[in-house]
Amino acid sequence: MNVSLDSLPKIGAPATRALNAAGYTTLRQLAGVPRADLAWLHGMGPKALNIIETALEQHDLRLS
Repeated sequence: MNVSLDSLPKIGAPATRALNAAGYTTLRQLAGVPRADLAWLHGMGPKALNIIETALEQHDLRLS
């Protein structure tokens, strides 16, 4: 899975909607965001968070 920094990884519709509603439309925007902040979003579950973290790690980036 190699995700561009200019898109979101495939995480499921509810999690994607939650990120879009919070203003996140690219993986690049998620770098440095506290994991706990994303976990509070309605529709964001542990599986989606793990996919996001894995995608960020491929670019040497992380959630905080």
